[in-house]
Amino acid sequence: MAEPSSSPSIFPQNSSTRSPDDTVFFSIYPDSTLSPNPNSLSLLQSLHLEILNFISPYTSNYIYQHQPFTLSLNTSLPIPHLHGKLKYGDNLDDEWFVVFLLFEISKKFSSVSIRVFDTDGEFLLIEAAVYLPKWLNPNTSVNRVFIRDGSLCIVPKSRFNSTPALQEALCFLRDCGESVCRVEENVENCIRNRIRGFVERVDYNMHCVRVRVPVSVASVLRNEPCLMALAVEGFYDRDIDSMKYAAKMERFLPNGSGEEFVVVSVKMSRAMYAQLVQQNFQAPKCYPMPGRSEGRVYGEAELGMKIACGFEMIYQCRKRDGEEGKGSTWEAFKASLERSGYFKGLLPGSKEYRSLMENAEEYYRKSSLHSRASDMMSAPVRRMDEILSSPCSPNDFKDQELPPSDDDSWLYNGEEELSAALLEREKEMEMYNSKDKKKQKSKEQQNAGMPTGEDYGLGDIANSMKAFVSKMSSYEGAEVPENRNLEDVDFDVERFMKDIESVMKLPRSDDAGSDVAAEEGSSSDMDFDDFDYDSDGMEASSDNEELNSFMGSYSDALNKELKSTTLNKSFIRANEQVVETGEGTSKGAGDAEEEFTPVDVDINLVKSLIDSFSSQEGLPGPATNLLGLMGLQLPQDAKKDK
Repeated sequence: MAEPSSSPSIFPQNSSTRSPDDTVFFSIYPDSTLSPNPNSLSLLQSLHLEILNFISPYTSNYIYQHQPFTLSLNTSLPIPHLHGKLKYGDNLDDEWFVVFLLFEISKKFSSVSIRVFDTDGEFLLIEAAVYLPKWLNPNTSVNRVFIRDGSLCIVPKSRFNSTPALQEALCFLRDCGESVCRVEENVENCIRNRIRGFVERVDYNMHCVRVRVPVSVASVLRNEPCLMALAVEGFYDRDIDSMKYAAKMERFLPNGSGEEFVVVSVKMSRAMYAQLVQQNFQAPKCYPMPGRSEGRVYGEAELGMKIACGFEMIYQCRKRDGEEGKGSTWEAFKASLERSGYFKGLLPGSKEYRSLMENAEEYYRKSSLHSRASDMMSAPVRRMDEILSSPCSPNDFKDQELPPSDDDSWLYNGEEELSAALLEREKEMEMYNSKDKKKQKSKEQQNAGMPTGEDYGLGDIANSMKAFVSKMSSYEGAEVPENRNLEDVDFDVERFMKDIESVMKLPRSDDAGSDVAAEEGSSSDMDFDDFDYDSDGMEASSDNEELNSFMGSYSDALNKELKSTTLNKSFIRANEQVVETGEGTSKGAGDAEEEFTPVDVDINLVKSLIDSFSSQEGLPGPATNLLGLMGLQLPQDAKKDK
C-alpha cells in the first residue's frame, strides 16, 4: 500500500542524521500498537488516513516558512507509530501551529499519546517553566511529557523514580488515564493561551500584497501558492554562487526586457514579507524596472523582482543539487567520514585529500542515498517545469479584481507588542521569585522558631540571634540560608589544637580528665573563674591546679586593669537600672560596685545591633546583612526624617 502524504512531494525533506536547527519533531503513538496485535499495521495505516483527512481543513491554505506538516508511518519495532518533523526557521508560528494541530488531533482521537519537542528540548515545559514542580528539569523530563485527550500530561515522579522507558510511560498513560498525569491548571493555561484562537491568528499572521512579476512566476504561484516559501528561501539565503543565476535569469526571464509582466496578488506569512522587504537588493541588469518616482508602481515591481530572483536562484540551485545528488544527505555522509577519520587529518585542497574525496564521491554516487537525495532535491524543479510547460499568456491574468495590499504598519510598529510580551514575562518571573522567596523565608523561620510577622520585639531579636547562632553556625562559619556557591573552608582541627596547646602551654594528655576539660573548655563564652575541672568527681592533677591558679590570678589582674578604663561603662549589666533623665540615659547604683557584675548579653546584643543599624542611615551594612540572614527587618527611624 502506498504511503499517503499530507502535502505535495515538491518539498524536500532533510534526511540528515543530525537534528537540524529550528526544527520541531512529533510522534503519535496509538494505544493499539503498545501490545502485540497482528492487525496493528493496518490499524496504523487507517489512523494515518483519518488524521490527514481531519487536519486537511486547517492546513490547506496555510503558507509555511520552509516545509509543510507531514506525517509518515514508522513500522519499526518495538512501537509502530506515526511521526514527522517541520523546519520552522524564523517563523515561530509554524512551530506553534504544529502544536495546535497535535492538540486538535488528541481531542479527536482520544486513544493516542503524542510527543512533541524541538532542538531546544521540551519547549512546552519551557513555555510554562515558572509553574513547573521543582523536581522537573531537562534530565528528569525524558519520556514523561505527552499530549493526550486534548491535555498536557506529565508522568509523575512518584510512579517512576528513575527515567521510565518510552513503552512503560505510554502503557502507564493508557492504563491510568490522563487524570493522574494531567498538569496543574497554571501550566495548562500557559500552553492553551499560546494556541488559543490559532485559526483566526493564521489569517492575522498572513500578509497579502500586490506585486508585478513575469508571467512565468505568476503562473507558478497560481498553480502552487505554497512555492512562495521556496522563493523567499532562495532570496533570503542567497550566496555568491546563487547570485550568478539571478544575474542571468535564464529560466524565469528568458526574453529579458521583452518578457511580459503582470500584476497579481500573492499571499505569504508576515515573516516572509519582512525577509523580502527589509533587505536591499539591486535588480539584475536584464530585469526591467520602472523609475523610483512612480511610487506605488515601483514598490510593487521591486517586491516582484525579489520574488522572481528568488525563484530563479532556488530553481537553479535545486537543479544542480539534484543532478549531483548531494545536498544535506551528502553533507551528512561527508561528516560521518570526517568523524571516522577517513581523511586522516589532511588539509582540504591537498593532493591526498582530493584523491580521497573523489573516491568518496564515487562511492556515494553508486549508493541508494544518491538516488533518494537526487529525487528530493529535484522535486520542486520538476514541478516548476511541469507548470511552465503548459502555455500561459498575460491575458490569463487580465480583468481580475485584485484586493489592495494589506497595511504593513505592523512591520514598523512592533515595539509596543514586544514590550508588552517582555513585560508579561517579567511579571511572571517577579511573581515566581516572590512566591519562592516567601516560601523559603517562611520555612527558614519555622525551622529556626522565629516569628513570621513584620513587627519584632527586642526579645524576638535576641531569640532570633540565639537560634541563628545555635542552629546555623559551626566551626566552618555561618551558613547563608540561600543557595550560594561558597567554597569549603580548609580547617585542620588537629593542627589547630596543637597550636592552641603550644600557645597556652597545655600538657597533652590522653586521660579522661583531660578529655572532659577539653570538651568543657571549647565554648567561646566560658568563664575562667567558674571553670570546674572536677565536675565529674575526679581528682584534679597538680598540673590542673597550677593552671587553675594561674587563670584565677590572670582573671583578677585583668579585672583590675579594666576598672581604670571606660570599658566598664560600655556594657549594661544584669542588676543595673537604666534611668531616663532630662540629659539622657544614666546608670543606677551598680556603678559604685568594686567588682564587675555579670553582663546582660541579650540587652547588649540588641543595643549593639540597633546602634549599628541606626548608624547605617538606611544604607547597606553589617547590621542589615546579619539581620537579613536571620529573616528580620527593622523599620527606619522616623524621627531622623523630621
